[in-house]
Amino acid sequence: MATAVMTTLDPRSRAAARGMSDISIRNLFIIPTILFLIVFNIFPLLYSLGYSFTDFRASGNAAANFVGLQNYRTLLNDPFIWNNFVITAKYVVVSVIGQVVVGFGTAMLLNRDIPLKGLITTLLLLPMMLSMAVVGLFWKLLYDPSFGIINYALGLGKFEWLSNPDMALYAVALTDIWMWSPFVMLLSLAGLSAVPKHLYEAAAIDRAGPLYTFFRITLPLVAPILMIAVIFRTMEAFKTFDLAYILTSQPTTEVISIRLYKMAFQEWQTGLSCALAYIVLIMVLAITNIYVKYLNKVKER
Repeated sequence: MATAVMTTLDPRSRAAARGMSDISIRNLFIIPTILFLIVFNIFPLLYSLGYSFTDFRASGNAAANFVGLQNYRTLLNDPFIWNNFVITAKYVVVSVIGQVVVGFGTAMLLNRDIPLKGLITTLLLLPMMLSMAVVGLFWKLLYDPSFGIINYALGLGKFEWLSNPDMALYAVALTDIWMWSPFVMLLSLAGLSAVPKHLYEAAAIDRAGPLYTFFRITLPLVAPILMIAVIFRTMEAFKTFDLAYILTSQPTTEVISIRLYKMAFQEWQTGLSCALAYIVLIMVLAITNIYVKYLNKVKER
């Protein structure tokens, strides 16, 4: 068997000289990757799962006591935690819808022959390449009531965007929309470029209007890849931390990730914060599963 495998290799190659089979080469690449995932992903995941059933505090020397599902019951019965989830849900809806509308609309505008199309597309992709901290500090200056350009451009005087409890969450969501709409635009452009041109030509011969063409040809064919963008952006928006933490400290912008950070690293409730992390994980997986099922239905049409 080993001889048969060796005959598939080039006799002059290094692998043949060392007597390495295809399976050995495969294992040489795969095993280190699996070990890396186990050490840095799976082990911490299981370790924190164990802590979620204890009253452990990282700030003290007391031993961790097993409390069963008490941490989960405490969190699920806490109205403040549910308020954080409501704030997060509101943020996700505003942010993702805004990104889809802006990103897909920009892709529609770029899906044609225009001068300097490559340069314009590259410039539009720049926001998503920046660091979250840089974007947060940059937009904090733009929102500044004294010298921020946003108030000057809109003629709002010294309007407090980030200090206003009714507007702070939408200000953070607007920043997220600016940063990640290019991601949706990029995926949408890939989907739009794959739509067969003869469908539009047939629609033009039948004198179909722009709305009919959009809803009967463009949107159905781009919907699967657009759903992929929605899945990724929903997961990331649900876990958002950087922008909300940097831009403002309003209670109305305390998304669940900020509540988790405070619980773990300011209040040192390690066991309770691990339980909250798993609740968030389960919610993200549930939302993603719903999206994937809908995506499969869209593909079957």
